[in-house]
Amino acid sequence: MYKSLQTALLTALVAVGLNTTALAADAHKPAATPPAANSDGFHLTPFPADAHVTQSTAVDGRTLKYTVTVGSLPVRDEKGNVTGEVVFTAYTMPGKDRPVTFAFNGGPGASSVYLNLGAIGPKKVNFGVEGDKPSDPATLHDNPGTWLGFTDLVFIDPIGTGFSRALVDDKKATTLFYSTDNDIKYLSRIVYDWLIKNGRMTSPKYLVGESYGGFRGPRITDYLQTQLGVAMKGMVLLSPYLDPAASDDENVSPLPWMLTLPSIAASHLEREHKLTPEAMAPIIEYTRGEYASDLMRGRSDPQATDRVVKKVTELTGLDPLFVKRSGGRLETQAYLREVFRAEGKLGSRYDSNVTAWDPFPYAPHQRTGDPILNGIIAPTTSAMVNFVTQTVGWKVDARYNALSYEVNKLWHEDDDANKGSVSQLRESVANDPGLRVLIAHGWNDLSCPFMGSVLIVDQMPAMGDPTRVQVKEYPGGHMFYARADSQAALTSDVRALYDAK
Repeated sequence: MYKSLQTALLTALVAVGLNTTALAADAHKPAATPPAANSDGFHLTPFPADAHVTQSTAVDGRTLKYTVTVGSLPVRDEKGNVTGEVVFTAYTMPGKDRPVTFAFNGGPGASSVYLNLGAIGPKKVNFGVEGDKPSDPATLHDNPGTWLGFTDLVFIDPIGTGFSRALVDDKKATTLFYSTDNDIKYLSRIVYDWLIKNGRMTSPKYLVGESYGGFRGPRITDYLQTQLGVAMKGMVLLSPYLDPAASDDENVSPLPWMLTLPSIAASHLEREHKLTPEAMAPIIEYTRGEYASDLMRGRSDPQATDRVVKKVTELTGLDPLFVKRSGGRLETQAYLREVFRAEGKLGSRYDSNVTAWDPFPYAPHQRTGDPILNGIIAPTTSAMVNFVTQTVGWKVDARYNALSYEVNKLWHEDDDANKGSVSQLRESVANDPGLRVLIAHGWNDLSCPFMGSVLIVDQMPAMGDPTRVQVKEYPGGHMFYARADSQAALTSDVRALYDAK
């Protein structure tokens, strides 16, 4: 989910490839006996068999009855040895030819709980909006924005997140799992194996990825399409981290500042209750026109900086002196301290209008964590652990990692990690004229700003039908679906994608 567990972590070593040519038979081999202890020397209790429970949820006046399955799938190396176990949560309903959607969050190091209990699963726990507190009761309730009415849902927790685990030491796990290339290979294989195990290979198939899950989305789709012979009908990328290189060169390129200015302006408009697509349209045009041009002029045009400072001050409502000292180039963390400084608060990178008290207001740099990240681990962990172990009855003696900073720390960069996933997005759309893609962003997100996706899609060839890849924005931030109106609008747009012929 989170690009900024830290922005840099796009990822990994070109190293030991997982077996991608073995067919489904090996998915049904008895799992190898797990080692007696993990790399920390603690005994590993074997995972239980898959557990099932029947539930219902009310959506738009309808009652949906469904089966929840929590279970695990083995990951094997090229010799057939089990090197890890991936835990999934699946929601299925009876019905011929029902689509199935595979869901991934990001990080690297995030489980799929945020999409599951926040965005699209049949039950929801409150988190991620202004006023939510970690100590609020972690109570699940019916999710009016669930996608279960039109697709089965399979939430996948990568190794090291949720209850999923490596059965090898950290050094080998870094090679096999905590790297860009092999992350895509083994997760693609998990999708393949789940389809085989559940007899769903002929079902219409979709993928949804959030944040770094949005980086995974095009790569997994491309790998499944070209290597494992599984074709997705659609992708939904929520707040995706598609092109890390776009924000890298802050010395020459105007792109880093172009990506964030519209989101900062959107947050200002929202505070003034003026945020609409119509109000944002001229800001987007200014950003990719006069703003970019004036930034590129530098000292060759002394009036350019004055124009930038004046306009940026107008768009953001910030102190003119702060804008002047930054040259109209608003560094994200500096902005998040400045915008609410008078109140003694900090804004969140994931939605700059969600705030928390700054415990170190006089420190030269921010010393505490992000307001949203600090607030969402408790409710999502408590709700998911109780749901899995008590409601579904999948009894496991292990820690649940909603966000694993250890995985994030171990993540290893691959040679092509900084190239992002735009090439795979283009190739997947080119390979399959039936594939449709919705890229969805919250206006206020500064971790994966919407402007990046706007510029990326503007540069893509139409490939027959330009509506096959669309970018849409909604009020809110990285997890804009935490807002009821934005979630409802997203669900409507996604339903239209699934219904498209």
